[in-house]
Amino acid sequence: MAEPIRVLIADDMSKKAVEILSGAGFAVDFKIGMKPEELAAVIGEYHGVGIRSASKITPATLANPGKLKIIGRAGVGVDNIDVKAATEKGILVINTPQGNAAAAAELAIGLMFALARKIPQASQSMRQGIWEKKKFMGAEIAGKTLGVVGLGNIGRQAAERGVGLKMNVIGFDPYPPKSLPAGVKAVSFDELCAQADFITLHVPLVPETKGLFGAATFAKMKKGSYLINCARGGVVDEASVLDALNSGQLAGVALDVFAKEPPEPSPLFAHENLIAIPHLGASTREAQEKVAIELAEVFVGFLKDGIVRNAVK
Repeated sequence: MAEPIRVLIADDMSKKAVEILSGAGFAVDFKIGMKPEELAAVIGEYHGVGIRSASKITPATLANPGKLKIIGRAGVGVDNIDVKAATEKGILVINTPQGNAAAAAELAIGLMFALARKIPQASQSMRQGIWEKKKFMGAEIAGKTLGVVGLGNIGRQAAERGVGLKMNVIGFDPYPPKSLPAGVKAVSFDELCAQADFITLHVPLVPETKGLFGAATFAKMKKGSYLINCARGGVVDEASVLDALNSGQLAGVALDVFAKEPPEPSPLFAHENLIAIPHLGASTREAQEKVAIELAEVFVGFLKDGIVRNAVK
């Protein structure tokens, strides 16, 4: 009897993944919360490993890869996987770029509204029993310019929603797509910074984007503009955010992601024009199910039939 294909789910995700993998005849272990050394000790026993953001795949993790053929990230970012080390071992790395795109785009737009109308601050004031109607004067969205940095799956959906809100939508991507959503205009990075009232970030964390939004970029932005980051924390220099808020160069900033998660205590979090939330981009029931299903389907296609989808290089 042939050895069964073994898959390890090492991070918490929808049980739909286990159902699909088991239905394909795979032997599935669902073990979350393993320490790095524990994962490294067993990873070679599996043909495939599925993770989210909690587990990290480093060269040390892959020192004894054994049977491992595929690593899957249930989500978009793969900065917790050493893709180079995996590739050198002949291991395919995949992600699930479609599953959480709508959730992340919707969150970015929601944060844009929250910034413009000071919704969290007004709610907190009411919780303290204070009625401060005049204090929370906001701004309208319609007619303003939305700048979208990164026009992949999530950025495109954020741009489309901006068009639907009757905003002027401009976008920048270092690797311009062949086509843009209707109503979206491609511009240079500097043009986007100079023109946008709201900027939303949807780029991966790579050497070219690390610290991309810091003091030098904030100086290029319109005074009194707003920044939203639902991408990766390292794209934004958090110390420079505080300076930009204090000077009024930025009227408001919304951060869903941080360079270190959870972040260290900082004066930034006390600023009245900062909205900070704990990496909720994919935190919808629908998105969690979609990414788990997508990961499992890619695993089945690759491990049973050799079909490669969503490969990350």
